[in-house]
Amino acid sequence: MLELDGSIWFRSGAQNWGGRNRIDLLAQIDATGSITNAARAVGMSYKGAWDAIDAMNNLAGEPLVIRAAGGKGGGGTQLTDRARRLIATFRALEAEHRKFMENLTRAGVDASGDIDLMKRFMLKTSARNKLLGTVIRIREGAVNDEIVLRIAGGQTLTATITRESTQELGLAVGKEAIALVKASSVIVGAPGPGLRLSARNQLPGKITALRPGAVNSEILIGLEGGITLAAIVTNDSANDLGLDVGADAVAIFKASSVILGVLD
Repeated sequence: MLELDGSIWFRSGAQNWGGRNRIDLLAQIDATGSITNAARAVGMSYKGAWDAIDAMNNLAGEPLVIRAAGGKGGGGTQLTDRARRLIATFRALEAEHRKFMENLTRAGVDASGDIDLMKRFMLKTSARNKLLGTVIRIREGAVNDEIVLRIAGGQTLTATITRESTQELGLAVGKEAIALVKASSVIVGAPGPGLRLSARNQLPGKITALRPGAVNSEILIGLEGGITLAAIVTNDSANDLGLDVGADAVAIFKASSVILGVLD
């Protein structure tokens, strides 16, 4: 008899909030008020914890974690009421899911073949930026369509995809979709007069983190609505532009650099 085990991932409509590790991270942040301590408690790296928080805030469409800047007395981190309700709901569903799996095992259900097939359907993406939005306009073309999404905070994002892809994804006004943008496709600009660009997407925000490497730096830009966009720029470019935490910045990327996905 196959012994079944599993875990649940929390979804609301098309919004995928995450699984047990992310919920545990939220709970530890609530308990400790510290990203460092919370990451250590759940076995995550500090960077991994920040990445998870940014992803959850982006996909939620509203902040789940509020960060306070460090200072003389040190910074702090706290959850919103929405995040606390999410934790409570997830714990209740997790308990029911555990009972369900135990009942399946006792019933002797052999689902090994189906489980192998389902694993193939679980596709992960390397795109650093995943943004939830709602289609507000579709401009049809002979070959390509222009899809405009409204994302959290009221800003819009434009993607250019083939007409066939629009039909296969079932895209229509009012449908939710996830926009995927590689960090390497995002250009960071410093706001100022006189700069004109052909890139369709130009989203203003503030730099929330700067993580320098040997050659390149990872720049995180916070947008309205709690969304964070990641970009990779050279260290020389970061220095030339005077990029630093708290500075205004614009995340710039072409419509053709956006991949759209839907959750059925």
